[in-house]
Amino acid sequence: MEMKNRLDEPISVLRGIGDETETLLHEMGIRTIRHLIEYFPYRYEDYKLRDLAEVKHDERVTVEGKVHSEPLLTYFGKNRSRLSIRVLVGNYLITATCFNRPYYKSKLELNMTVTVSGKWDKHRQTITVQEIKFGPQELKQELEPVYSVKGKLTVKAMRKFISLAMQQFSEDIVENLPEEMLTQYKLLTRIDAIKTIHRPIEHENLKHARRRFVYEEFLLFQLKMQALRKIQREQSAGNAHEINEQKLNEFIDSLPFPLTTAQRRVVDEILTDLKSPYRMNRLLQGDVGSGKTVVAAIALYAAILSGYQGALMVPTEILAEQHAESLFKLFEKFDVNLALLSSSVKGKRRRELLERLKANEIDILIGTHALIQDEVDFHKLGLVITDEQHRFGVEQRRILREKGESPDVLFMTATPIPRTLAITAFGEMDVSVIDELPAGRKTIETYWVKPDTLERILQFIEKELKQGRQAYVICPLIEESEKLDVQNAIDVHSTLTFFYNGRYKVGLMHGRLSADEKEQVMREFSENETGILVSTTVVEVGVNVPNATVMVIYDAERFGLSQLHQLRGRVGRGDAQSYCILLADPKSETGKERMRIMTETNDGFVLSERDLELRGPGDFFGKKQSGMPEFKVADIVHDYRALEVARNDAAKLINSDAFWNDPKYELLRDSLEDSGVLDGEKLD
Repeated sequence: MEMKNRLDEPISVLRGIGDETETLLHEMGIRTIRHLIEYFPYRYEDYKLRDLAEVKHDERVTVEGKVHSEPLLTYFGKNRSRLSIRVLVGNYLITATCFNRPYYKSKLELNMTVTVSGKWDKHRQTITVQEIKFGPQELKQELEPVYSVKGKLTVKAMRKFISLAMQQFSEDIVENLPEEMLTQYKLLTRIDAIKTIHRPIEHENLKHARRRFVYEEFLLFQLKMQALRKIQREQSAGNAHEINEQKLNEFIDSLPFPLTTAQRRVVDEILTDLKSPYRMNRLLQGDVGSGKTVVAAIALYAAILSGYQGALMVPTEILAEQHAESLFKLFEKFDVNLALLSSSVKGKRRRELLERLKANEIDILIGTHALIQDEVDFHKLGLVITDEQHRFGVEQRRILREKGESPDVLFMTATPIPRTLAITAFGEMDVSVIDELPAGRKTIETYWVKPDTLERILQFIEKELKQGRQAYVICPLIEESEKLDVQNAIDVHSTLTFFYNGRYKVGLMHGRLSADEKEQVMREFSENETGILVSTTVVEVGVNVPNATVMVIYDAERFGLSQLHQLRGRVGRGDAQSYCILLADPKSETGKERMRIMTETNDGFVLSERDLELRGPGDFFGKKQSGMPEFKVADIVHDYRALEVARNDAAKLINSDAFWNDPKYELLRDSLEDSGVLDGEKLD
């Protein structure tokens, strides 16, 4: 019979944990001793005594000194007080200020030694007190852990419970990394790392403990990702496409522009996937204008040449129409039947289209989520491509995949995803990157200007409009908000309508319009009936208007770098020189930095990395569907080198026989079983 690990015992076995405390701990996700000892501090109080000459303004500090004068107690407001104490610390005479602790006054005496911890104001020579100790103190541990707590539970109580658990159960902590990994990366053992993270002696120890857990967390996560990838690959017997290379090359040679080196590389990766007996599960990243549609066309033609149908799913109807138009042009000299299916294809036309699809008379079907409705039946679907795939839910993508017999799947996105996020959020996919723009594309000139230059900008737009060009004007909000002092689309539309006084038509687009109204506004702009389009960010993804040469973004500091880059990518699609004007007066350093970066580079991948540094991973995709794993210690931005190492190690392990058989990897294998990956459960 298998021995039960004592770490899996309930927390109630610890002295001092009654029903109320147990309930609070359960709410915090702490049910067992293991959960408790793996509940790590989120920061540390530093009690090391320091020379005030070395302490920076606003830093937290602990000093020891003597009470120099009678403490002064003043009251203000209801039950609020301030206690000021002059303390001589070395050569410094400083003021220690305690708020709402009047009872300290009776404990203080002249010349008494006190130890004061708090925030140091270098300019006023003042410490705002968080903690004060009376009388000489024994030198205590320099770093004290601070835990996140809930309800009546205090940090002090948390320290006590964790300390008790470590005393009674630490010998049950088992090492889960094999010896050679610990040696290779000079990592602390698991037990030493856990002891150190709860009771560090100094910052150096803490750094080593943290390093150990960063690697462990990344390795365990990447093992799941790589195992999922292997299982999906092996269980999804795909279609080994037999492609007529000669005909495919004829199509590639017929393209209006030669493929860039990056496009050729990506095409080779996709064709290798199509020919393999495993199902393709590939993410194609390409900056705005990098030529993803051409790559998609080559992939679709390859599937057709081997006897299959292809599907291209995009988020909006107008985008579906534009893709259909592009593909019709590319395939006009070839024997390929294309069709467009959207919600506006109704009645008899729709029935006929669906019958032709089922009878294998349509090779490529392009459309919105209308493609995944029940009555849409393919004869032999072999390749599914979704554009801007993060706009579709997991469920929508799954339904489209199931329309065929294990079709190959290619996801495309024009949102450059930083490498670290691609490894984590899309770790089970193969990733291809088009990191080169086609020759001859003009760089969009980007300028950062202050809002008081608006009239000059409107005159500049008029100059472009006189040459038959068009302009976008983007605003962050729809209507006035008391909370945010931002220009809203409705106000800006009125301002521009008044300024151009009927000389040019100004369109308005925002999120409160119905889908049909949005389509109408967008269509008028696409067909140059509207010279200027005032819009919120709903215009961000998709639409191709080669005639638009100016992008003005109001309150640009309120957007993330990736979003600004996406918006900038709406212009520069034709032959004429294009411009992006950022109207911004950022108050924060981060805001100023964003504007500087935007004017310095047009490379979406450089921008995405900088955006990740400035915003953090949680905000990058948006909170709702980030799909980002939560790590206790690791940080995918700052620890990206460790992430890459862990990913490579995990890939080697998962693909080696030793990992699946050698006893030294038993605990790592157990972690996969616990996550459900080995049961074929989906980690979508």
